[in-house]
Amino acid sequence: MPGWNFADAWETVAETLPDAPALLHGDLVRSWSDFDARADGVAAALLEAGVTEGTSVAQYLTNRPEYLEAVFAAFKLGLAPVNTNYRYVEDELLYLWDNADSSAVVFEGQFTERIEHIRDRVPDVRVWLWVDDGHGECPDWATPYEAAATSGAGRTSAAWGRSGDSLYLLYTGGTTGMPKGVMWRNDDLLLVLNDGAPRARKLPEDVDLDHLRQVVSSPGIRTLPACPLMHGTGAFNAFTALTVGGSVVTLTKSSFDAVELLDAVQDKQVNNTAIVGDAFARPILAALDAHNSGDGPDRWDISSLKVVVSSGVMWSQATKDGLLRHNPKMLLVDTLGSSEAIGMASSVSSGSGDGASAARTATFTLGPSTKVIADDGTEVHPGDDAIGKIAIQGRTPVGYYKDPAKSAETFVRIGDATYSMPGDYARVEADGTLVLLGRGSVCINTGGEKVFPEEVEEALKEHADVRDAVVVGLPDERFGQAITAVVEVVPGTDPSPDELIATVKAHHAAYKAPKRIVFVDSLSRAANGKVDYKRWTRHAAGVLGADEG
Repeated sequence: MPGWNFADAWETVAETLPDAPALLHGDLVRSWSDFDARADGVAAALLEAGVTEGTSVAQYLTNRPEYLEAVFAAFKLGLAPVNTNYRYVEDELLYLWDNADSSAVVFEGQFTERIEHIRDRVPDVRVWLWVDDGHGECPDWATPYEAAATSGAGRTSAAWGRSGDSLYLLYTGGTTGMPKGVMWRNDDLLLVLNDGAPRARKLPEDVDLDHLRQVVSSPGIRTLPACPLMHGTGAFNAFTALTVGGSVVTLTKSSFDAVELLDAVQDKQVNNTAIVGDAFARPILAALDAHNSGDGPDRWDISSLKVVVSSGVMWSQATKDGLLRHNPKMLLVDTLGSSEAIGMASSVSSGSGDGASAARTATFTLGPSTKVIADDGTEVHPGDDAIGKIAIQGRTPVGYYKDPAKSAETFVRIGDATYSMPGDYARVEADGTLVLLGRGSVCINTGGEKVFPEEVEEALKEHADVRDAVVVGLPDERFGQAITAVVEVVPGTDPSPDELIATVKAHHAAYKAPKRIVFVDSLSRAANGKVDYKRWTRHAAGVLGADEG
């Protein structure tokens, strides 16, 4: 069977809903017919430049309509789109585009100077498409993106065709080493994402474009990925909406602004937004508390917002409770997943007319295809006094691009099935609830006990004066590693280390409490809400005069 391909699906949506909005960015609204035609133009320019089968198209862009148009163009040609972290420096970009076999790069003007420093070292890139973002002029070695997109090329495809086996390459930094490209087949990724669609918009396993036309007979949801499209959470949120005939709202600022998000939710009548835990949720809650407090007219009407989805980092119960006070009818969906595994577990919080109730931090319900596997290969059952890695079977990636050794470590054969095991540890309580502990790569061994940083970080953030926290392990003669917390406090507050240590002890066994606290002005989380544990280990070691380990 040929399998589902995103380009086939999105072209079908464009033919069915030509005038419906597909992409919204500030005052710009692009219809589905415009989205389709512009992607055809970009695809034609890529073919004319000589891109070949088996190569990839890199998106070196912030959140903007051109990002999704370039992805659509790659899918049309049966080529793999490649996310490019716009915070990468030159060596990282060189590694990524070489490793991904990129033959084309779509980039914003603000990145021109960086590319000029390395362009002669990526000779396999045949075409550079320059997106005008107000930063300078198009260099003579690049092609203006807009000229390609508006060329009126007509329906475009490649001689080698496209199918459900065509790839989407999602590069993930992980916790060690250089980025690795997670290989998702179009068919697998489209259907896994469609599992989260409303029942009326579910697609069958086998390709049926007539069924899709019925599914998208009216416009679907309007979603806003608040996190970057260059990360899986943002991209998957956008892909899900587009495949069911919806539209994608992108914010105009390159860094997250909670006020801009809330303005867009109200002005664009957004139904769904994707965030990454408290790094996004806390600023949103602070803005709502400041302007929708009930002391006067509310600044924002967020009644259109039905679902807030988070993935990637922990989302605290206190923040969920606060958000639900402002819109009790929302569903707050905390999903446990990664670039390598979608839908491992989830937690849904909702409110009611007489109050709101959110699920406990880092607690989830296991997905139907998910297990927890101990290090000895046995399954962890509810109530077992054991910790294991979360594993999911079914539609998973086919491996890491050009890395069979790492693929064998992560995509493991257990019995008659292959499981994706990205490295997240958890325990299963007696009632079947899964409690996420964190990645084994940052696990701290203190006095023979394993401590996962995330559980200590969340306990620290229960203190009212703590805005954010990172927990690392530093070498210690007595304990092997000493738990050390790097803490960002709320401006104007001055909690003592003893107060914070006591807060952790109120939630966890004493051995999990930090031995030392280091205060910083900002933890500078990345756009995806994640944090650089190596950086803060070095910082803490420097402040305390200790080794990094």
